[in-house]
Amino acid sequence: MSNSMSATTEIIQYFTTLPLFELLAVLTSIFYVVLAAKGNIWCWPAAIISTVLYTVIFYNVYLWMDSLLQLYYLLMAIYGWFCWHQNSTSNNSTETKALLYSQWSLNRHSVIILVLTLVSLALGWLMATYTPAHFPYLDSATTVFSVFATYLITQKVLENWLYFIVIDIVSIYLYMEKDLLPTAALFGSFVIFAAYGYWQWRKQFRLQFRQQHNDMCINSSVTE
Repeated sequence: MSNSMSATTEIIQYFTTLPLFELLAVLTSIFYVVLAAKGNIWCWPAAIISTVLYTVIFYNVYLWMDSLLQLYYLLMAIYGWFCWHQNSTSNNSTETKALLYSQWSLNRHSVIILVLTLVSLALGWLMATYTPAHFPYLDSATTVFSVFATYLITQKVLENWLYFIVIDIVSIYLYMEKDLLPTAALFGSFVIFAAYGYWQWRKQFRLQFRQQHNDMCINSSVTE
């Protein structure tokens, strides 16, 4: 009981004493996840701000691989914003169509998961053999799968949230093992947000499917 109380106190103290620069990075990260879960295009500007801030933060503390990963997230945020904006509906044009939510087949995901697992094992072996990194295989796996899941968000693929639920749960374990309790708590909230995002996107996907079905029925009746 006392351990849980001290952990809670440590988490509260950590977030209340964060430097303004890091606090802004945390808040914009949360805004990104919440807005992405709602399918709101403004998630991408929030992602751009948070990734720029974290790129600088990680670089300054010599976490250069994490800083490099944030640069990838920055590029994907710009790409995601472009995809969602270019395919957004316009009141003045009927030629543009909203980027639709999509769902990939289980077979497709199975092949991708196999490939990403092999890549993770290869990177994990390299890190275990040539670096003093802790948990090299799990760390590699969370990074590799995060890179792929981020791409899925840009394409509005429903299953991205399922990937992130697993990634965030594994990350919580890693951070708790390294006594990074505040970060573990932050990723605990990301699990909740990811579950909410999956629920929201699945609901929108079903509405979209129903609308497409209705449109097909209307078009077929008109042609007849």
